[in-house]
Amino acid sequence: MDISELGEGIARGDRRALARAITLVESSRADHREQAAELLESLRNSGREALRVGLSGTPGVGKSTFIEGFGGMLTGKGLKVAVLAVDPSSARSGGSILGDKTRMERLSRDSNAFIRPSPSQTQLGGVARRSREAVALCEAAGFDVVLIETVGVGQSETVVAEMSDIFLLLLAPAGGDELQGVKRGIMEIADLIVINKADGDLKAAATRTRADYSGALRLLRKRAQDPQGFPKALMVSALEETGFDKLWEEMTTLADWRREHGHWDARRAAQARYWFEEEVRQGLLAQLQTDEARAAMETLGAQVADGRVTPSVAAGQLLGRIGADRT
Repeated sequence: MDISELGEGIARGDRRALARAITLVESSRADHREQAAELLESLRNSGREALRVGLSGTPGVGKSTFIEGFGGMLTGKGLKVAVLAVDPSSARSGGSILGDKTRMERLSRDSNAFIRPSPSQTQLGGVARRSREAVALCEAAGFDVVLIETVGVGQSETVVAEMSDIFLLLLAPAGGDELQGVKRGIMEIADLIVINKADGDLKAAATRTRADYSGALRLLRKRAQDPQGFPKALMVSALEETGFDKLWEEMTTLADWRREHGHWDARRAAQARYWFEEEVRQGLLAQLQTDEARAAMETLGAQVADGRVTPSVAAGQLLGRIGADRT
């Protein structure tokens, strides 16, 4: 693969080149990782910057319908929108359905939109391990907004906040758990809470849910990177495609304020440091996949199963061996 040619294609906004590049960065092969690093380094100073928007919510809340309607509204304004959707991988087979393009049929045909589903594999936190690199590629390709749709599992989906400028939490009305509003975790990192399905018989329930969460947000500690009034709760209807303009207005207001007050650059710098440390952690874990480490784990695992040694002592012995081998 000619990396310089691939980089030039991405810089031109070539969708095929972008798709090939994302496939490259998602590969775990050693030679592909080297090529991916070379490609990302060549695009690092492209000077292009997108609004990175993380989007999470429980299954069935209407994330795909929301993205199709909201993305269509953005492309209607002349913006280029990339959607990076993460699908859960099977714990047994490792496979994923990757059917997001099917669920976003209208947006997938939009010339100003790009949709890329990716498997979560073994990554926790609702995103794929290489999602951040895919975001960087979309920025280099000239997209104005990158929407990162997470798996959708609940309170633990906080990793997406480490790769987005604005984090949206999508909720359904009448969820039945008002205590959810004061739970720590995902609520603490949400910039905007979006109550979807505010239409028909559910509109009254959506209004009450919005009021409940607005009250819950006032109980959370004020964050330095937020202007007065944020985070806040809003209502939309992905089915009727209402409330999107108000949501976009609030998103741009928040993004502009953070740029003006220095929080934008500081946030991105902190995110870059986070992913550096994450790469170090993943690199150390990869050392456990060598033949020698696996053999040692098998031996010590048998001793733990037999009760001859405790798990903590066995783990210390294994890590000691790996450290000795490196020195």
